[in-house]
Amino acid sequence: MASKVSAYARLLRVPGIGALGVVPVIGALTVGVTDILTLTIVFIIGTFSSVFGFLVNDYVDIELDKLVDDLQRKPLVSGEISRRTALFIAFLLAFSSFFFMALLWSNKTFDYYKFIGLICILLAGILGTTYDIYGKKIVGSDFLIAVSVAFIFLFGALTFGQPTPMTWVVFLLTFENILFMNAIQNGLKDADHDYKMGVKNIAISSGVKVEDKALTIPWGFKSFGFGLRLLAAALFFIPFVVLGYPYFLWQIILLAALVVIFLFIDARFLSMKTFDRSQIRKTIGIQSFLRYSLVPIMLLSTIGTAPAVLLILIPILWYIAFTPLLGERMFKPRM
Repeated sequence: MASKVSAYARLLRVPGIGALGVVPVIGALTVGVTDILTLTIVFIIGTFSSVFGFLVNDYVDIELDKLVDDLQRKPLVSGEISRRTALFIAFLLAFSSFFFMALLWSNKTFDYYKFIGLICILLAGILGTTYDIYGKKIVGSDFLIAVSVAFIFLFGALTFGQPTPMTWVVFLLTFENILFMNAIQNGLKDADHDYKMGVKNIAISSGVKVEDKALTIPWGFKSFGFGLRLLAAALFFIPFVVLGYPYFLWQIILLAALVVIFLFIDARFLSMKTFDRSQIRKTIGIQSFLRYSLVPIMLLSTIGTAPAVLLILIPILWYIAFTPLLGERMFKPRM
């Protein structure tokens, strides 16, 4: 019984829910929403929408995942959960997302912004599913999933009114982060086996390859990856330098210090010469948590200290609480 519960928890990405669910919550916070119950419902919608995407991806990638030793414990690969059950859960998650959207909007006027928000969540589902099904056959499909997640974020703002300039900055940061995760991080993480299945992605097309554990990363790929990170680094300061948002001096100093650290880690990541999937997974985990903490720090003077601290702590504490229960190793997600 315990092993079955663990299998379902792994399938549903339970340790990562703290990070997945806050994406539209941040969108809501950028337009001034502070009600806990409302934000909780938005968190649930974000969780269901994101887990739906991961579930469809796992369903489509079963044969590819079987080629990777580290992924043999994924529930669909091991057979602990059947493909039919996974598909049923995916449909249930999609239905539940719309149920909670109806609950969120009950007794409220369905205005122009809610309509656009509905379009965003629908497009997020369509683009994300298209990526899951056809992504490994189309070079540059990473842009589809990046837009998809950015639309989930935007839904969190649009469902309550007109997006602010800060909303659009975080929208671009969300897009950049997901694009980097899929095109760069996952491209390198899976470089040892993607070519075996005829995968077409930016990494392989750029010349990334693994030969006897020797990892080759062409300068073009490095430039693209680090260019994305430099764009993010600039975006973190746009609200204060260009848009005139208020800030605390210590907030800017802390933000600048963390940006330097995250750029240093990314530069090291893009300079690897040896393929070690375990170490790559660990680095990606650290990169992810560091990157997720930067947006709340940027928003701190706008949304308040308490909400910003909670946005930083919730994903980390959630991950720490649930990862050991599933028999997983810290900061080494089974991706």
